[in-house]
Amino acid sequence: MPHTPEEQRNLEHVRGLFYECLLPLDSSAVDRFIAPGYIQHSQMAEPGRDSLKAFLDYIKGVNANSTQSLKRIFVDDDHVIMHTHVIRWPDDPGLAVIDIFRLEDGMVVEHWDAVQDVPTDSPNPNSMF
Repeated sequence: MPHTPEEQRNLEHVRGLFYECLLPLDSSAVDRFIAPGYIQHSQMAEPGRDSLKAFLDYIKGVNANSTQSLKRIFVDDDHVIMHTHVIRWPDDPGLAVIDIFRLEDGMVVEHWDAVQDVPTDSPNPNSMF
């Protein structure tokens, strides 16, 4: 089903957030994507836009070689969902991450996530990705 023009803008905005801010761990790009009143629901992060900047700077300082792969991205009205694979260090099986963003007026205003370790041994032969 085709996206509405607003959904397409929301999808591209979150894709930009991923490639221009989250992937390169560029805290200077946060203000281009995240609204000032940003509501953080992740229990692994402190609330607010400045906390996101500090988190990106911290990760860049302790593990600049971490990588993320965008596996899929979905949009439904004002919500965009990303499924990513985060590798923290060499030989790390990584994390499977689902991020849910809500947008208003073209900016991310709210974020939820679900994070799961990628197992090294699983009874299920299907990949998490």
